[in-house]
Amino acid sequence: MHAPASVLRQLACGAALAASACAGVAAMPPAAIRQSAFPVDASSVAVPDAAGVVDPRRALLLRDVFARHVTRRLNLPAAEQRAYADRLQAALREHVLGGVSGEYVAMVDRNPNVQALFIYFRAAPADAWKMIGASPVSTGRPGEFDHFVTPLGVFEHTPSNMDFRSEGTENDNHIRGYGKRDMRIFDLGWAQAERGWGKGGISQMRFQMHATDPERLEPLLGVRHSKGCVRIPASLNTFLDHYGILDAEYAALVDAGKSLWVLKSDRQIVPWAGRYIVVVDSGRKARPTWAPAPDAKAHARVPPGTDTAD
Repeated sequence: MHAPASVLRQLACGAALAASACAGVAAMPPAAIRQSAFPVDASSVAVPDAAGVVDPRRALLLRDVFARHVTRRLNLPAAEQRAYADRLQAALREHVLGGVSGEYVAMVDRNPNVQALFIYFRAAPADAWKMIGASPVSTGRPGEFDHFVTPLGVFEHTPSNMDFRSEGTENDNHIRGYGKRDMRIFDLGWAQAERGWGKGGISQMRFQMHATDPERLEPLLGVRHSKGCVRIPASLNTFLDHYGILDAEYAALVDAGKSLWVLKSDRQIVPWAGRYIVVVDSGRKARPTWAPAPDAKAHARVPPGTDTAD
């Protein structure tokens, strides 16, 4: 999965910004930029300006890469993009992270009428969040044993809970719960979540974001269907993995000389890698037209009781 070289060069190369406009990325050491394998050709890596930074406004050019490579996309009207940007900022502020900037952030709306993931970016705290792209997902479906309601909050993607990769094996019902072989499982660690069975209550679940069975379960993205994790399209999984969209802390370990088997050798990590996955509930009472539900044909691919893998 490689973006055109011209797009990558635009993403990595840019004129210097004034210091005030670079707030939130000035702390990135030049080594982190030089060692990023963002362009395929290492000689194309941007030369940092006098402040040691790459123009963060170039981060928005990832929209084109998203549009080229993520096959399951949602097209939100501008007003909806701004509304979700406000929800994102409110959630970050609630967790004392209102100043986050200079890095990509992923947000999931677990509302039953939405079921979507959005990627946002802003260069500085004073800027408005701008959407990079959006895709349908599936979050926790209550009503059955061991099914949790996907927890709300801000979750940090960190090597403290090391990611791993799918083996692509099928369960007894011929379901590949983590998707095809080599899909990355983004592990967010243990989280307190509402039990969706019995008398309810709160207990721990292992919170992950991952691909799902490509033939049977991916077509159902857009409705609640998991045991509590966030199921995402395979193409979005590859996009997040290849460009290191949420790999800021993984990249820091690599820059420090660590070797991490879960990271592919041909990855092209962006200079604005982030670390936060935010889960909100918009409270919508009706499904918006930009987030269509799966049709009857998609549901027919999954016989009742066979989708037991998360």
